[in-house]
Amino acid sequence: MAYNPHGTLTQETDRLASLLSEHPRQDQGQIHNPRPLYSYIVFHLLEKTIQEAFHAQILAQFGIDLDVATEQPRQSSLGELAVPAAFQLARQLKQAPKKIAAELVDGIGPIDGVAAMEVAGNGYINVRFDREAYAEGLLRPVPRSDSSVNERIIIEHTNINPNKAAHIGHLRNAVLGDTFVRMLRAAGNRVEVQNYIDNTGVQVADVVVGFHFIERKTPDDVRRLIDDPAVRFDYLCWDLYARTSADYSASPDASGWRAETLHAVESGSGTLAELAHLVADAIVTLHLKTMLRLGVEYDLLPRESEILHLKFWAAAFELLKERRAIFLETEGKNKGCWVMPPEAFAGDSGTEDSKVIVRSNGTVTYVGKDIAYQLWKFGLLGKDFYYRPMMRYPDGHELWVTTDEPQPANGPVPTFGRGTRVFNVIDVRQSYLQDVVVAGLKALGAVEQAARSIHFSYEMVALSPRCCIELGIELSAEDRQRPYVEVSGRKGLGVKADDLIDRLVDKALEEVAVRHEDQPAAEQRRIASEIAIGALRYFLLKFTRNSVIAFDFQEALSFEGETGPYVQYAAVRARNILRKLEERGETLPSFATELSGEALRGAVESEDFWQMLLAASKADVALDRAIVSGEPAHLARFAFQLAQSFNNFYHQYHILTEENRERRTFLLWMTEFFRTQLMRTLGILGIQTPEYM
Repeated sequence: MAYNPHGTLTQETDRLASLLSEHPRQDQGQIHNPRPLYSYIVFHLLEKTIQEAFHAQILAQFGIDLDVATEQPRQSSLGELAVPAAFQLARQLKQAPKKIAAELVDGIGPIDGVAAMEVAGNGYINVRFDREAYAEGLLRPVPRSDSSVNERIIIEHTNINPNKAAHIGHLRNAVLGDTFVRMLRAAGNRVEVQNYIDNTGVQVADVVVGFHFIERKTPDDVRRLIDDPAVRFDYLCWDLYARTSADYSASPDASGWRAETLHAVESGSGTLAELAHLVADAIVTLHLKTMLRLGVEYDLLPRESEILHLKFWAAAFELLKERRAIFLETEGKNKGCWVMPPEAFAGDSGTEDSKVIVRSNGTVTYVGKDIAYQLWKFGLLGKDFYYRPMMRYPDGHELWVTTDEPQPANGPVPTFGRGTRVFNVIDVRQSYLQDVVVAGLKALGAVEQAARSIHFSYEMVALSPRCCIELGIELSAEDRQRPYVEVSGRKGLGVKADDLIDRLVDKALEEVAVRHEDQPAAEQRRIASEIAIGALRYFLLKFTRNSVIAFDFQEALSFEGETGPYVQYAAVRARNILRKLEERGETLPSFATELSGEALRGAVESEDFWQMLLAASKADVALDRAIVSGEPAHLARFAFQLAQSFNNFYHQYHILTEENRERRTFLLWMTEFFRTQLMRTLGILGIQTPEYM
C-alpha cells in the first residue's frame, strides 16, 4: 500500500465501507430532513395571533411598541395562556395593572380561536382557547415552512483526537451535537455538520512517539496491526498513549521526541509523518463506526493537515500580524513565541497571561489553527479546501473529507463553510480557548461573526461508583463514597465508548430475552440494541448542559422514571393498540371525516381529554423553546412528560373495547396523535421506537 504524505484517506475508503456495513443504520427520524411534511403548530399559531393582537392594541391605544410575552398559567383551570402585558405597561403609564388589563381586553375584542379572556389577580390576562376550534386544527395539520431560508448554520461536534478509542465523554459531545442538529433541521433550518479531525496535534504525535521511539515499530509494522482483524487498533493505541504519557516523565530523551514528531507531522514528510497519517486515518475510521452505532452522521470531515498544507494557518497568521492582534514575545517564559495579549480576551476568561499562538520552536498551537478554521467557516479566509467523497452511509447520505489536492470532476461537489452562524460543541473546560478564538475574530474586524460564533459548552461525564464496580474498575474506599468518579484518557482510566455500548446492549438483551424468548436471537439483539442506544442517548440528553453527569447502567436502562426505555415503551404501547386493531381486520377510521365538530366539542369538554390533547400538541413549542435556550434537555423532558400523559390515558380508557363508535373514534385519534408526537419527538432525540419491548 503506497504511502500518501498528504493523507487523503484513499486507503481507508473500502475498509470503512466494510466496517460500517456491519452496523446498518436503522431509521432515526430522518436525520438529514427530520421535519415531517406536516407539523402540529396550532398552539404556536394561536399564541402568535394573541401576541400580535395585543401588540397592535397597545400600539394603537398607548403608542407603545411592546414585545408582548406570554406565560403558562400557574393552574390549568385558569386557561391556556396568561398575558402579563399590563405589568410591563404599568410603570410607563403610571396606572394600576388591573385597570390597564381591563382596557386591553375591552379594546381587543374577539380573537379567532380564543373563547374568552379574563382579568385575574392584580392584572394578569388569562386566555382560554376555543377547544373545538383547536382540536379541529389538530385534525388537519398545516405545512410548516422553513424558518431560515437564507441562513446556513454550521455545527461542529464530536472532534475526537484520532489517537485512541472514543470514550464516554466523547459520546456526550456527539449526542448533544447530533441532537441539536436534528432539532434545528426539524424546525426547518439548513444545517451543515462538521467533525474536525485534529490529525497533526500533540495527542497523535504522542502515539507516534510510542510506536517509533519506544516500541521501535516501522510504518509496515503499524499497517499490519491496522489490518489484523484480531487487533482492536483504537484500543491498542489507548493503552500505548497512556504508556507514552508515563514514559515522558521517566525518559531523559522524551522531551525532544514530541517536538521532533510535531515538526515532522506538520511538514507532512518522513517516517514520523507517515506513521501519524496511518494512526489518524485508521482511528477516524473506527470512530465513525462507533458513532454510527448511535445514529450519528456527518457531512464533512475537515482535517487539520489541510489547514496547514493549504496555508490556511499561514494566511490567518499574516492577517493576525498585520492587525497587530498578536506579537512576538522577546522576554520571559514565552520568549520567542507569538502571543495574543491578555487584554484581547481577559474580560471573558479572567486570565492575566498572554496566550501562545505559535510556540518558540515554530509549531502552531491548537488555538491558532482553530482561528484559521473559524475564519474559513464564515467564508472570511479567502481560501478553500479541496474535497472528495469519503464514503456513503447505509442510508445513502454521503460523507465528504477535505484534501489538499485537486480532485477529478466525478460530479458536483457540495458547497461547504460560508456559515451565517457557527456552533462549536466543545466541553466547558475549553471555554478559555474558545474565548481566544472569538478574540481573534474580533481583532481581525469580524465582529458580527464573532457574535455568531457560539460555544455550545457542556460539563464532563463521570461514572457512578456502582458503574465503575460493574466495569471492573478498582476503586479506593474513598472513591466508593464519592457521588461520581472522574476518568482520564491520558492515565488510561476510563470507559471506551464501544465497551459501554456493548455492555448496555448485553444488559438490555437479558430483559428482552426473558420477555420475548420465542423471538429469533438476532432479532432479540437488534431490539436490545435499539433499547440500549435509546437509553444511552436519553441519559446523556436529560441533564442540562452545565450538569456533571455520573453515568449509571441501572439508572439509564430502567423502564421506570425519566429514562429512554420509559418513553420508548409508551410509543410502543400506542403503536400496539393500533396494531391490534389491524389484527382484528379493522382499519383506522378517517378521523377528519368521522369526528364532527359536535363530537370534538363533546370530547374536549372533558378536562382530562382536553389537558392530554393540549399537552400532546405542544411538541413544536417544546422544540422551539429547546432551540432558543440551546438545551436539548428541555425536549427530552417534554418526551418524558408526553409519555407520562399517554400512560395515564392508556390506563384510564379501554380504547378497543369502547362500544360507542363516536367515542371510540375519538380515543383512537388520541392514540394515533400520541403515537405520532411521541415517535416524532423520539426521532428528533435520535431514539428509535422498537418493534416490541
